[in-house]
Amino acid sequence: MSAARRTVASALVAATVTLGVSTGQASADPAVDTVVNGILSVTPLCQGMIDELIIVCTELEQLTPRFPVMLDLNPIGTHLVVLGAGLTEDGRIRPVLEQRLEAALAAAHRYPASPIVVTGGVPRNGVTEAQAMKDWLVARGIHPDRVTEETASTSTVENARFTNDVLLRRGATGAVLVTNRDHLKRAMVNFRQAVDARIPVAGIVAA
Repeated sequence: MSAARRTVASALVAATVTLGVSTGQASADPAVDTVVNGILSVTPLCQGMIDELIIVCTELEQLTPRFPVMLDLNPIGTHLVVLGAGLTEDGRIRPVLEQRLEAALAAAHRYPASPIVVTGGVPRNGVTEAQAMKDWLVARGIHPDRVTEETASTSTVENARFTNDVLLRRGATGAVLVTNRDHLKRAMVNFRQAVDARIPVAGIVAA
């Protein structure tokens, strides 16, 4: 990390600790990581338009399977966004994508008012990633009208760009990404860049 990044990181840590204390969150609180992540997500750094600062801010977040605070604060406006992964040649879901869907399903049950967006194209056997994901969720009790498909994207950058169009049309006030640990921070950076500081972006780690 460069000297400039270290300076920004130190300032952010100090600010988030101060804000965490002011909200009554003690360091012994097991959900302190979600509080700090929530604070970071709405700073002008994570929710800004300077790529360097978005990257630094995102690197400071602690990845966790716990639900972001924005889902508690505004479940109706906050959209769950499940990122796709390559299907098998015959159009079936691979284990890595099923992990993401299991995490999304848990969040969907905990926050039944939160809309869901499934994002991913790259069809296999005539089935896109988004279609396969929606079918999986519907088969497990999620109402089909709750799930919006984004079927054109072929990369994480395109997931972010095309899903941003969906979120804009729907008037979303926040987005919570659901993907695997080794993918989440990159995805959060891409989505934060795509939304142009309009809404905060958070994430949930799939097991």
